[in-house]
Amino acid sequence: MTSIAKRLFTAFAASLALTLTLIGAGIRPAGAQDATLPGGVQIIFTPYLWLAGINATISTPLPRAPTVTADVSAIDLLSHLDAVPWMSSIEIRDGPLGLLGGAFHVPVGTGLTTRDIAFSGGNATLIANAGTATLIYRVLEQPTQYADLGLGFRAWSFVANLNLNPGILPRANITRDADWVDPIIAGRFHLDLPTGVLPSGFGFTAYGDVGGFGLGAHSDWQLLGTVDYRPTPWLDLQLGYRSVNFNYTASGGLDLGFNTHMKGPVLAASFKF
Repeated sequence: MTSIAKRLFTAFAASLALTLTLIGAGIRPAGAQDATLPGGVQIIFTPYLWLAGINATISTPLPRAPTVTADVSAIDLLSHLDAVPWMSSIEIRDGPLGLLGGAFHVPVGTGLTTRDIAFSGGNATLIANAGTATLIYRVLEQPTQYADLGLGFRAWSFVANLNLNPGILPRANITRDADWVDPIIAGRFHLDLPTGVLPSGFGFTAYGDVGGFGLGAHSDWQLLGTVDYRPTPWLDLQLGYRSVNFNYTASGGLDLGFNTHMKGPVLAASFKF
């Protein structure tokens, strides 16, 4: 069963990484001066794609495979999708105060091959749900730049299922779930790039957050940098690079943990209302 265990937890690592890539936090439209709705309220919706690779070390409860290392490319991550996921992020701003939010539901899975003796193949699935909310305050506001600081949380829910078809042994079905909440501290800075070499409408945005602090995950942080371009007042395009680190150990004596590092290019579009 060692090979099955390694395949399962490697697939789980890839699934976890794909789940994290769908979190909408930190990506923000370009432009220090933004139009607002009547009353001063501004709403920004941002779908995006992150082509991230993953390096993960997984601690398992299996004596014959206590640690599994996974090094998975972005293409391998996408291949684990077995249904259309839901993913979105939103920012609502009124004056210096803003609310960053993101939510997703994503089902991923992989087939398992065995030696067809004890079991005759099977499959592993992971259903992941998460929600992010961060209250931010604009500490710097100038015509060509701004800076935000914020406090918030990320709530996580994972349900993993392993199904092995009967062989000599009867069918086996194992389900495990984990739920936790990470507090986070976030910061964001944007600068409109000067015109001259580049046309007007270009800018740069940097975002970072850190959380967990042992209350949920041991650590949970990300860094994001994008070059932004505003072709119209209601649309912003972003191209950049993102790095995320995630270190979590399940409670309740499960002896299951993940130390995950993901990095890769990100492409986004922000729509303003």
